[in-house]
Amino acid sequence: MKINRRSANITEGVARAPNRSMYYALGYEEGDFKKPMIGVANGHSTITPCNSGLQKLADAAVEGIEAAGGNAQIFGTPTISDGMAMGTEGMKYSLVSREVIADCIETCVGGQWMDGVVVIGGCDKNMPGGMMGMLRANVPAIYVYGGTILPGHYKGQDLNIVSVFEAVGQFSAGKMSEEDFCQIERRAIPGSGSCGGMYTANTMSSAFEALGLSLPYSSTMANPHDEKQNSAKESARVLVEAIRKDLKPRDIVTKKAIENAVAVIMATGGSTNAVLHFLAIAHAAGVEWTIDDFERIRQRTPVLCDLKPSGRYLAVDLHRAGGIPQVMKILLKAGLLHGDCMTITGKTIAETLADVPDTPRADQDVICPIDQPMYEHGHLAILRGNLSPEGCVAKITGLKNPVITGPARVFDDEQSALAAIMAGQIKPGDVMVLRYLGPKGGPGMPEMLAPTGALIGQGLGESVGLITDGRFSGGTWGMVVGHVAPEAYAGGTIALVHEGDSITIDAHDLLLQLNVDDAELARRRAAWKAPAPRYTRGVLAKFAMNASSASSGAVLDKFE
Repeated sequence: MKINRRSANITEGVARAPNRSMYYALGYEEGDFKKPMIGVANGHSTITPCNSGLQKLADAAVEGIEAAGGNAQIFGTPTISDGMAMGTEGMKYSLVSREVIADCIETCVGGQWMDGVVVIGGCDKNMPGGMMGMLRANVPAIYVYGGTILPGHYKGQDLNIVSVFEAVGQFSAGKMSEEDFCQIERRAIPGSGSCGGMYTANTMSSAFEALGLSLPYSSTMANPHDEKQNSAKESARVLVEAIRKDLKPRDIVTKKAIENAVAVIMATGGSTNAVLHFLAIAHAAGVEWTIDDFERIRQRTPVLCDLKPSGRYLAVDLHRAGGIPQVMKILLKAGLLHGDCMTITGKTIAETLADVPDTPRADQDVICPIDQPMYEHGHLAILRGNLSPEGCVAKITGLKNPVITGPARVFDDEQSALAAIMAGQIKPGDVMVLRYLGPKGGPGMPEMLAPTGALIGQGLGESVGLITDGRFSGGTWGMVVGHVAPEAYAGGTIALVHEGDSITIDAHDLLLQLNVDDAELARRRAAWKAPAPRYTRGVLAKFAMNASSASSGAVLDKFE
């Protein structure tokens, strides 16, 4: 067993007594000081269904730690419910919470000199925030995902959180009765767990499994099922063994490991947010990784899974079909994964997948064979052009033709854009521009699920373009482009767009272009002035002051 870091740092004799006294007050005995001190970063909260089922997982992790010969030290991490905050001022705190969570974990692990940490989270920003904290602290660590939600049901159809946002558009367009609308609202979320499609939480959990810092099959388990608790307990046992081996997160999260994670994100049709978050995770790991690396992986990786939001199935269906190990084995067999990457179990990716079939089962159609993919190339395209010279992210699955040129409909906030959609003022062929919503301008880079959901609900998902320097929910699909950088608040070209300007979105040519000549853009730029900051005190002001560009992950500690 590795020597306890805290014990090794305490001077023998009198100087040690006050330190130990604090632990005796907690019920420790002399022998406990020879055991590893292992943190349990518990994201349990009754704020959101995503996190309301985490306490049982924390309890299971504590049981596993103690059974394996460690001492558990529980501390809390906060969460913001994206689903509840969406479309409100509260959404500005969502990305901020990623940094707060990372800070909490780094602070507690470092301040209490822990030998390892189990991080347990559910809602979207719990995932990257937890991983960033693990990488910063760099003691042996494992991520325990809280698990996906089970689907709701109404009139023979599975429901999830995006069903509600799309129902808003359908109801406002007169395509749905009030009774159906209310029933969908009541039935979409039947209990605990994170949003059920391949949205941000399930995307990140799947990527963490591929990264090697979560147990096989754990990323698609449902929170209400007993296997989730069993997995949490086993995760704790695995972590104690990793402490014995001194196997740390930065030993595991290499550039090749990130390539594996991004390949799985592409193969499963994951969230646009994964681009932002893996830029931040790579930064925390000290791995050189740029936005263009996503395009490199996209070009060689097919979409293999038929998952919502643009497909038919939910994460629970993927789990029954073989889960992430089945997707990874298909990719590995095709030469699209690095099998020699190490995992927290002490096995390589290839060793972990040795007993997984090379091809998906014939009795399911959630996971496609490699020679019959949903799409030949990945779905998260990196576009550039005069509107986004630093790059931006387009999610192009589910679209018949991801190309549009149309007149700009310009909005400086989300609420006025949503009001225009609901009032029927947005027409086929329009390109909506939602700006001053980036990391600094929002601040906090809020998600635009309410406008995009309303467009889908009104049947405009393929005929109206929408670009923003903000983000999208993992549940978003359509002709949408986010993370436009530089953002409007920093003087990016998106700030210079006028109502009626011609804009081209072309995912085939990876182009986002404002069709205005350079001389006119120069004239507009000379006349532009940055708006006053929306916040001058508190956490939002701190985020706006320190956040990097979306093209580098919107991190707060990029000082070079």
